[in-house]
Amino acid sequence: MAIQRTAGRAAATAPVVQRCAIYTRKSTSAGLDQDFNSLDAQREACEGYIRSQAHLGWQAMPHSYDDGGFTGANLERPSFQRLVTDIEAGGIDVVVVYKVDRLSRSLLDFARVMDQFNQRGVAFVSVTQNFSTANAMGRLTLNMLMSFAEFEREMISERTRDKIAASRRRGKWTGGQIPYGYDVHDRKLVVNPSEAVVVRTAFDSYLAARSLLWVVRALTRKGYLPRTQNARRPGWRKDHVARMLRNPVYAGLIPYGGELHEGEHEALVPRETWERVQGLLGGCRDAAKPEARVRSHEYLLVGLLRCASCGAALTPASGVARGKTYRYYRCVTRDKRGAEACPSRPLPAQAVEEFVVARIRDATSGPAGRALAADVLLAIQAKVDREREGLETERRAVHARIEGGKAEIGRLVRMLNDCRDGTSRAVLQDQIGRQSDEVASREARLPDIDARLAALAMAAVEAKCIPSVGCRILIYVMPRARITRAEEPR
Repeated sequence: MAIQRTAGRAAATAPVVQRCAIYTRKSTSAGLDQDFNSLDAQREACEGYIRSQAHLGWQAMPHSYDDGGFTGANLERPSFQRLVTDIEAGGIDVVVVYKVDRLSRSLLDFARVMDQFNQRGVAFVSVTQNFSTANAMGRLTLNMLMSFAEFEREMISERTRDKIAASRRRGKWTGGQIPYGYDVHDRKLVVNPSEAVVVRTAFDSYLAARSLLWVVRALTRKGYLPRTQNARRPGWRKDHVARMLRNPVYAGLIPYGGELHEGEHEALVPRETWERVQGLLGGCRDAAKPEARVRSHEYLLVGLLRCASCGAALTPASGVARGKTYRYYRCVTRDKRGAEACPSRPLPAQAVEEFVVARIRDATSGPAGRALAADVLLAIQAKVDREREGLETERRAVHARIEGGKAEIGRLVRMLNDCRDGTSRAVLQDQIGRQSDEVASREARLPDIDARLAALAMAAVEAKCIPSVGCRILIYVMPRARITRAEEPR
């Protein structure tokens, strides 16, 4: 009986088996045909270390993960990829190498691999450098290495942005969306003859008629098509033409940081022509994306009206005749594509707004009005909460995409440093430029989201001012995130 109890205690305290995979690598293939080569020496040392840890349950796996003749500057190694696959499948508990640089010579790649190991609960051991993530000291060392890796990633991103900024100041094309009228060859903008005709026609038509809609009609009439088509709204639109006319690239300039620099590409229109168009458009703005239209607070129902003919939104517009300003609500479809697309005519803003305010007065008078006010307050709060949640989700997503873009730039820069082929380097530099533009665009979006969230917070405060009694009329306009009050006579 005593013997059985002793055997039971021994079985209970037996260490859990730790499956150990040995990874070996040699940068060159020289000497691999010898009976005992460098890979064999690395494996022998690792096997000896594993035997020394037998009391912890360590056992060497019979599979070989040997990469002979592969550089440690990247992770494109067949046996290493097979090792990662087996780790993902849950078949490995410990990875053992002779030295850390056998796994990777890149700090960024090493940090990424360690992150994969941590996610799968796999320990990493370097037998000649006393490095092991199976204990607390090894994990502290790993955290320090990953902190340096993060610092290196940020430094790479800063250097890349500085290089792109310097290139643009010298007038060089650094990637991004290729302007209509140009192609890219050898990292330079070259004229696309067929599209260049369209660009020059757009500038000439605008100078002749001074109307974006006229340019849209002229391009459509001549059978010209934009480079990309919208399945629901094919053909040219006013926003296409506006971006084209504001783009300084067509005048031989490269924009960067609010400045224009002399480009090394061929201009499609004379500088004087482009400057005249900017004067007619109301001044030169950012060519990549024209300023968002500032909506006047004089329009009470902005963002709330839809066209009865086509269902599109009605947008505010104004005109001046004999010194008097007239306000309208116009159909967006008709405004962008002409009367052929929608027959509805502009509506007088004052008459529409007075009609809506009168209907609200009727609905908010008497006891029923107090109940309606309470319902309106709940609806406003629910709408604010929904939009706030959407904006906060978008902000988190933008932050994640920015970090992902920076990581991708770091990866492309490493590939660029290892690349010696001229064509491949050009492709990588274009990709770096596009990624940098995307990161900058997403970073520019964050202030807009923050401003919108602040406006929603103010709207929520103002909504609480809705009185529970009385005959005050209040209209909540979500697109402006503000409340416009119209007092009826007492």
